[in-house]
Amino acid sequence: MKHSTTQQTRRGRGPARRIGRSLALVLPVVLVLSGTLAVTHVNWSGNPEGSVLAASDVSSAGASTRATRKAAHEVLRDQLLTELQRKDPGVALTHLQQAVDERPSLAKHCVSIARALGRAAVAAYGPTRAQSYARPVCDTSFASGVMAAHG
Repeated sequence: MKHSTTQQTRRGRGPARRIGRSLALVLPVVLVLSGTLAVTHVNWSGNPEGSVLAASDVSSAGASTRATRKAAHEVLRDQLLTELQRKDPGVALTHLQQAVDERPSLAKHCVSIARALGRAAVAAYGPTRAQSYARPVCDTSFASGVMAAHG
């Protein structure tokens, strides 16, 4: 009979064990959901508009749209390359300098943008005419882009 009382005492801890098991199942779910909702409320873009997203706004279509957005320097590069084709490299270089002056965060991308403009100028105008547009924008990176495309 002593054996049966030992079994009974172990079963006596049943309510605490059931609560522990319930928490072990529910707590990870609650943590994942609260973490997911917290991430949707963080302004990851740095844009003050729309800094708080509703949980319903987060969908696979919305996520893919946000993932395909270009960075500011990529948008600027694309605009300047289009402008180079429509007008001339001098106008594009002037606008690059103005953009860097207005937004100093673009300065770290200035060299790569100016080189891309130099390569595009060679493709559009030839090396001699492209070199005539060279200016000291971004440490003469335009000129090095012209030379890289020419050489």
